[in-house]
Amino acid sequence: MKHLREVLELFSAHNLVANKKKCNFAQRSVEYLRHLITGEGVAVDPNKVISVLQWPQPKNVKGVRGFLGLTGYYRKFIKDYGKIAKPLTELTKKDSFKWNEQAQLAFEVLKAKLTSAPVLALPDFSKSFVIECDASGTGLGAILMQDKRPVAYFSKALGVRNLTKSAYEKELMVVVLAIQHWRPYLLGRKFVVSTDQKSLKKLMQQKIVTAEQHNWAAKLMGYDFDIIYKQGRLNKGADALSRVYDGAEFTAMSSVVKWAQEEKIREEVGKDEKLQKIITELQQDPMSWPGYSYKQGVLFYENRYEEHNTGICETM
Repeated sequence: MKHLREVLELFSAHNLVANKKKCNFAQRSVEYLRHLITGEGVAVDPNKVISVLQWPQPKNVKGVRGFLGLTGYYRKFIKDYGKIAKPLTELTKKDSFKWNEQAQLAFEVLKAKLTSAPVLALPDFSKSFVIECDASGTGLGAILMQDKRPVAYFSKALGVRNLTKSAYEKELMVVVLAIQHWRPYLLGRKFVVSTDQKSLKKLMQQKIVTAEQHNWAAKLMGYDFDIIYKQGRLNKGADALSRVYDGAEFTAMSSVVKWAQEEKIREEVGKDEKLQKIITELQQDPMSWPGYSYKQGVLFYENRYEEHNTGICETM
């Protein structure tokens, strides 16, 4: 009743009205946007599960796309969705439709996964989030968690160009992609990234010199998080979901990104009176200069950093 009272009070305060015929009160569960929301969390709409189970084997690209469209809507419920669905995704490429054993297996596994999809926890923005990341040889995966319960899953199959990347490059990719994917949950809040790769810790402590690493690392600017290392032996399969911190060996670190040219940039900006004026006013009022932002000691204009007398030189 507390939440209902708060909602109705907000309606009254802002002169809003609700259609009584379209309202339901004191319900144990509510169907909303093809999801079933209960006191336990959010689950897949049972009617859509039936639709997936009854989906016939695709005979063409259109059929595959339809199946992927329906299951993909619930991908946050399915761990490693991108990896599982890859054989089906390959069939949607031009002149690539040829049903095979791998496609049939992916088709059946996705059906099974959706019928046994977990009830995901509803996010509580008064608590901190934890992201568990993993990069394998062929794909990337991450879990957004609170209180040791999954809030959402994220996965992505690696393309041919990324298969040959080193372990720490894949680990950096999954951290960046997961954070960007869950940006609405994380921006403006302190959170934790848990990984079983020490190489990621070493990478983030070193100066970033390659263009590609610059691009990935720059996308972490503006987020407030710690990376926590957990031994691989404690990060095996679904059991690890209930042991995010139990018995793990942690090494906390700051998420500050460093560029090889960082000191030079600071020195050049320090010589520019106009840029110094902008920085001073932004520190007093972040909205004083539209398009500009000052983050972690670097001045940005429309997510690019400003350099003395040269303007925009690097994209986030």
